[in-house]
Amino acid sequence: MKRSSTQVSLLDEETCHPELVSGSSESHEVSPELPSATRSSEVVPEFTVSEATALFNQIFETATPTITVIGEVANFKVNQGKWVFFDLKDEESSLGCFMSVYNLRIAVEDGMKVAIVARPQITKWGKFSLTVQQIRPVGEGSIKRAFELLRAKLDKEGLFAPERKRLLPELPQRIGVISSIDAAGYKDFVKIISQRMGGMEIIVAPVQVQGEVAAEQIIAALKYFNEMSDLPEVICLLRGGGSRDDLIAFDDEKLVREIAASRVPIITGVGHEIDTTLADLVADVRASTPSNAAEILVPDKREILAGVEMRLGGLLGGMRTKIERAEKEVADNLDHMKRTMENMISVAENRLRLLNDSLQHLNPREVLRRGYAIVRTANGEILHTKPQVSDKIVVENLKFLINAKVENVMNKVDSETSSE
Repeated sequence: MKRSSTQVSLLDEETCHPELVSGSSESHEVSPELPSATRSSEVVPEFTVSEATALFNQIFETATPTITVIGEVANFKVNQGKWVFFDLKDEESSLGCFMSVYNLRIAVEDGMKVAIVARPQITKWGKFSLTVQQIRPVGEGSIKRAFELLRAKLDKEGLFAPERKRLLPELPQRIGVISSIDAAGYKDFVKIISQRMGGMEIIVAPVQVQGEVAAEQIIAALKYFNEMSDLPEVICLLRGGGSRDDLIAFDDEKLVREIAASRVPIITGVGHEIDTTLADLVADVRASTPSNAAEILVPDKREILAGVEMRLGGLLGGMRTKIERAEKEVADNLDHMKRTMENMISVAENRLRLLNDSLQHLNPREVLRRGYAIVRTANGEILHTKPQVSDKIVVENLKFLINAKVENVMNKVDSETSSE
């Protein structure tokens, strides 16, 4: 059986199974043919099937414990909601792949080009298989398709619903930042925060923002902030510009779900303005860039001061207007009260005059002044009843008291007398 060059290179004293190494320290070449006449002194190793399988897997673990393989997905299927099986192929070959659903953090379908990080092994059934640890789409078409498939799945679950979005604090004093501290985007963010406001506590969780471990590190940082006894008021997830392939970590399903579960509001500033990741869609607020995230997060103190001055000016102007209006209102009220009181006094004076006139008309002296007289008895009582002849009477006019004697009494003929 002809062996490949890769297989030959693996069989040296440092990497092969101990039973394949002879007692000589000299190097040996593996020949496709072993003539018994010339190699009779060598012992050909003998194994059971299980031992041979273990040997081959030991060689894989020693020489290539993990490998990255790029190819096209075929025959993709999920069994029992736990296990994922598919083939990875190119124009000439095909490799069987197996993985746990837990490790499948992108949406995959047949025809997509992907890169897998996997552990090669021989199964106990004698089949070569790649146990996949990580998988990511490769190429613009596959990246876009994986994005759309996972987006549709998560959107159906309601993770991107507007009613889930929370408002950011107006002026946060304690800010959590997840970013690469060496990235220009992070430096721009800190610079703009300092220029616009300053005096805020910024807690940084440094992570890788691209590559195989980026998503896991970001998830760990989110958990770190959410488990703090003194929570930050907001978490900023930042990553500067790059190709769409560089942003794949932010389309990781586990990361998207971790953002959705955060106790703290999250703002993302990932990539360029034209880039949209699933992390952007699930975040409470999406900024177009890290710099834009800083601008959204904190107001410019110069704008605040200008706004305060404008408000103060408006308040002062408003107060002046109110004072002037109040003064005019008070003056109008006083004038109205003055006119009202003058009218009331005038009316009272007129009433007094009328009352006085009425009283004057009722004054006995005024009656006497008009020529009338008052007749009294000798006792000084006003005469109301019919006097008797020879009764003495006193007649009072305006100027005189006249003593007189009744000589004759006649009934007065008028309507009153007639009625009597």
